[in-house]
Amino acid sequence: MQHGVLLITGASSGIGAATARAAAREGYQLVLAARSVDKLEALAQELGPENVLTCALDVTDMDQQQAMIDQTLETFGRLDAVFANAGRGGSPGGFSGADHTSWRDMIMTNIYGVGLTLQASLPALKRCKGHVLLTGSAAGRTTIPGSMYSATKWAVTGIGNNLREELRGSGMRVTLIEPGMVDTPFFDEPPEHALEDRDIANAVVYALSQPPHVDINEILIRPTPPSE
Repeated sequence: MQHGVLLITGASSGIGAATARAAAREGYQLVLAARSVDKLEALAQELGPENVLTCALDVTDMDQQQAMIDQTLETFGRLDAVFANAGRGGSPGGFSGADHTSWRDMIMTNIYGVGLTLQASLPALKRCKGHVLLTGSAAGRTTIPGSMYSATKWAVTGIGNNLREELRGSGMRVTLIEPGMVDTPFFDEPPEHALEDRDIANAVVYALSQPPHVDINEILIRPTPPSE
């Protein structure tokens, strides 16, 4: 599906920006969406603005989501793939002591925002038998004491699997991208033994590049354990 139109949410930095760069090298036209318009514009200039549409987006706002899809179709005439990548991290302290006020934005972004991206984009994607990719997490496959963030990523895993069943027989594909620890602006300090954002971007491009009869359901990516 090379040279199609790929929409990326959370595209201004980290995994989203790295995926934009990797997809641009493969010839995709890009729709880059995030809150940070300045960063999006700089990235568009880097990649070639003639092939990039930037959209200011709060993923929890359906009007903005729909406007993004309308702009995409007006600019490029089609939409072949969506990478629902926007997300927020949690705060320490577990259910007993975490800053509960931070939960709302995280849950709304990581779960509700993903749902809105899907609902807004699916009509256009169905016309092209398109591809949906979701940023889940290794944290959405395991139990982490007191982690509301992990719970939101369990929800993303469920969204991906349930969407795949909804679309069964449509010719569309759904891929869960599930990174382990990645060195991105998500963390205040660089974690040790972490993946790089481009490692995740390469996985996204790999899934997109498969022929139509191949549906990569999940890609779980973890750092290689350090040698002793």
